[in-house]
Amino acid sequence: MIELEQLKYTLNSFREPLEDLSGSLALEAKKERIDQLELSMEEPGFWDQVEKSQQVMKEVKGLKDVVEEYEDLKTKFDDIETLIEMASEDEDEDLAAEAVDTMKDFEKEYERLRISTLLTGEYDKNNAILTLHAGAGGTESCDWVSMLYRMYTRWATKKGYKTEVLDYLDGDEAGIKSVTVKIIGENAFGYLRSERGVHRLVRISPFNAAGKRQTSFASCDVMPEIKEDLEVEIADEDIRIDTYRASGAGGQHINKTDSAIRITHIPTGIVVQCQNERSQHKNKDQAMKMLKTKLYLLKEQQHLEKLSDIRGDVTDNGWGSQIRSYVLQPYTLVKDHRTNEESGNPSAVLDGDLDAFMNAYLSWENQKKTRGEE
Repeated sequence: MIELEQLKYTLNSFREPLEDLSGSLALEAKKERIDQLELSMEEPGFWDQVEKSQQVMKEVKGLKDVVEEYEDLKTKFDDIETLIEMASEDEDEDLAAEAVDTMKDFEKEYERLRISTLLTGEYDKNNAILTLHAGAGGTESCDWVSMLYRMYTRWATKKGYKTEVLDYLDGDEAGIKSVTVKIIGENAFGYLRSERGVHRLVRISPFNAAGKRQTSFASCDVMPEIKEDLEVEIADEDIRIDTYRASGAGGQHINKTDSAIRITHIPTGIVVQCQNERSQHKNKDQAMKMLKTKLYLLKEQQHLEKLSDIRGDVTDNGWGSQIRSYVLQPYTLVKDHRTNEESGNPSAVLDGDLDAFMNAYLSWENQKKTRGEE
């Protein structure tokens, strides 16, 4: 069978990369670390330190997940090899079809695991704090923010991540003016940093009686949640703190008291907001943590011209600055303007099918680093 010969050739092309992937994942080091941690779990008094024991258990689970994923991938490789041999010997078309299907799964899993080796940034493993702001387009853009909010929460659910709304501001007529959500899970920031920038939507407006095509913009800002206490000094005279009544779509967001907090850092113009907690004091603490993180990252970069990479108002929120376009009319296409990754199925993308775009970004970013580009 010609198809099986081609399949065998394709499978063999993965043999060396699969071994290389084992090295990239540092599997032997991970297995040694698992053994060390499991020994520490047997020590007297280990479970008395609740916070420390939870951290150790979380680390062990994360390490074991990676090892098991690779071992499953290696098993699938061996299974395909066996299926090819059996299908060739018996000239069995059903086995050949099974080998083809298994190969498709193998390629997807290999690529996903390979991409995970690119998540090597200092904060890539951290939770992410994602903020969406409506841009040019009025009510249309507010509706676009609500669509993006749904897209990212759907993506998070598919990944097994948890979400927690920190701030929520309704649009004047419909949709959402701005929303800040914490996405909790390993590598959340590593994946979501690919989304930072302006997102453009083209569609037939549901708010226009004439049924005209409308272009809307929304900005996405993403930063890691850094739990340790950052050494960032903020002078009282450099910040303005405003309180306001929380706004939101229903009981899960609404807070009837003026406990929501907005902090403006006057020298940089950075603005952070929080209304998730029931008390003004807790909201202030959360907002200050977010501000410290943004200022810390800004200091790390040491380039004020890169402020737009950290601030909520990422570049000009309008024409010519978008990182990705979502076209629903007159044709259907989602295109990332940095990587040229495309999808002809916007419905699936808006339903949280973002992995192809995130993976393409990580590969593109890695290629830039390899070439020595900033």
